[in-house]
Amino acid sequence: MANYYEILEVSQNATKDEIKSAFRKKARTLHPDVNKEPDAEEKFKELGKAYETLMDDNKRATYDRYGEDGLKSAGFDTNGPFAGGFGDLNDIFNSFFGGFGGFGFGGGVDPNAPQRGDDLRYDLEITFKEAVFGTTKEIKFDHLEICPECNGSGAEKGTQPITCSTCNGSGQVKTITRTPLGAISQISICPDCRGTGKKVGTPCTACKGYGKIEKNKKLEIRIPAGVDNLSKIRVSGEGDAGTNGGPAGDLFVVLRVKSSNYYKRDGVDVFTCLDIDPSQAVLGDELEVGTLDGAKTVKIHPGIQSGNTIKIKGAGVPVLSRPSQRGDHIIIVNVQIPEQPTAEEKELYKKIYELKRGKKPQEEKSLLNKVKGAFR
Repeated sequence: MANYYEILEVSQNATKDEIKSAFRKKARTLHPDVNKEPDAEEKFKELGKAYETLMDDNKRATYDRYGEDGLKSAGFDTNGPFAGGFGDLNDIFNSFFGGFGGFGFGGGVDPNAPQRGDDLRYDLEITFKEAVFGTTKEIKFDHLEICPECNGSGAEKGTQPITCSTCNGSGQVKTITRTPLGAISQISICPDCRGTGKKVGTPCTACKGYGKIEKNKKLEIRIPAGVDNLSKIRVSGEGDAGTNGGPAGDLFVVLRVKSSNYYKRDGVDVFTCLDIDPSQAVLGDELEVGTLDGAKTVKIHPGIQSGNTIKIKGAGVPVLSRPSQRGDHIIIVNVQIPEQPTAEEKELYKKIYELKRGKKPQEEKSLLNKVKGAFR
């Protein structure tokens, strides 16, 4: 039985936006008006079933657990949205997406008016430090461009779109329905030309009559310092080409920042942990720690407790809108008690314990220094 995630070419934890984008892309290549392969119709129906199921939370949960048979057992309709056939691509996108979200097919819009192209999304993975200090990345992505062969008309070079014979070029058809109350006339968009008044007589071989072709493009993306996970970078005009001379959509680069094993980030502050032994906690010390700017020496004050913090001001993440300002690096101290102390350490700790009971602080301090030396 077909795997809906494989049909759409998305992962099992794909978001609804990712599923929409995958459906939109594959629908363009599998629609029977564009794809003349003998199995195109069946593949397009399967694509519709996969999309309809994974976009419905209840259906998706049932499918993930029990598969397609589980959907049928639960009483869900598994015929898909195209069981009765399918219309023009514009009509399909309009019914599925309602013309919202940058898909470029709006209800009630003049089909001959300029229409903005679709927005695109590109997920880009970067490292923790690249997010902190900024970087430049080259990306490759597919988008739709106006077909250079037909200049977007969809008609083969040397030919022109012809007047639709169904509506005689008006883009509208009139139907009359006779009822017991009399004849009712209704004007609707022409089903053959989708309201444009023209049809492609000989489809362009380069774009198969669509007027646009998919091209792979390279772009250099500048990532500013201070971005965070799921930050978006908008690149104007790099989405899909518009229709009827409309502007291209935009490209949105969504950043996926890899987590760091050493740093934990909270806004513009970063946190790290520092393990010290009891003698260092009691007597104090100076230690070298790693920071975003390299190694730095920090002072541990005598008597520091586990869970106390040491702050290095201005060593955190740059503020996105003001990169000259930075957050802080906060070090969380963790006093580690030895799980398996040596015999020498045990003896020293025993003496410290006895001195503490006898309240001899100077001798206690001297012994702690010996303990500290034993840890070196």
